[in-house]
Amino acid sequence: MGNLFCCVQVDQSTVAIKETFGKFEDVLEPGCHFLPWCLGSQVAGYLSLRVQQLDVRCETKTKDNVFVNVVASIQYRALANKANDAFYKLSNTRSQIQAYVFDVIRASVPKLLLDDVFEQKNDIAKAVEEELEKAMSAYGYEIVQTLIVDIEPDEHVKRAMNEINAAARMRLAANEKAEAEKILQIKRAEGEAESKYLSGMGIARQRQAIVDGLRDSVLGFAVNVPGTTAKDVMDMVLVTQYFDTMKEIGASSKSSAVFIPHGPGAVRDVAAQIRDGLLQGSSTNM
Repeated sequence: MGNLFCCVQVDQSTVAIKETFGKFEDVLEPGCHFLPWCLGSQVAGYLSLRVQQLDVRCETKTKDNVFVNVVASIQYRALANKANDAFYKLSNTRSQIQAYVFDVIRASVPKLLLDDVFEQKNDIAKAVEEELEKAMSAYGYEIVQTLIVDIEPDEHVKRAMNEINAAARMRLAANEKAEAEKILQIKRAEGEAESKYLSGMGIARQRQAIVDGLRDSVLGFAVNVPGTTAKDVMDMVLVTQYFDTMKEIGASSKSSAVFIPHGPGAVRDVAAQIRDGLLQGSSTNM
């Protein structure tokens, strides 16, 4: 109906290319335009000014001979002031952009190791954007943004990388565990050494107290009971302790059978052994 009345509507964010008898004449902005078809005027086509996106997947090889798929996302749009160049100079814009992306990626990635490709993906994206900007500006297109959205090594390579990472983490965990066990063993040994030291100090003081008590008892008994010697008092004390020990062994609920020599001679031998041990201990402490 619009053609019948020589009127053409151009939508928002779109321009129309006007030709007269097949020759470019003007770029029509959004709105309604008078187009006398009887005088040879016609619309050759429409060109969108919206931002478009093209995802390009490129397979290439890194410096360490690992094949990777690099996915680049190119955001571009046609320039309104160069709409005639964008419409006439390129027949397939997406194929042209894809060719430039392939060229830049395959020139940049082979210079890098696989780990560096992941670390320097922004540099790769910048190189692609600069090359596209120089090439596509002559055709009336603007490169809005270039992103490297994915880097996919071969499946076997990814599995190997994961195994290397897992092994490194397990090695670190083993080192940390060994260090913790080392600290525990050191602290446990220090605790046992301190405990044994304190126990030895206690035993030494206990024995010293026993020797001092026995000495005081012997001296006091000899003074209060004339005619007795220190040896007589010591024998009586030791025999008394011997019978006290026998009583304690028999009264204990957890005691088992204990075979010890018993008789007057045995008591004398035990007394002699205890006396000799105490006297030796007393002389050592002094």
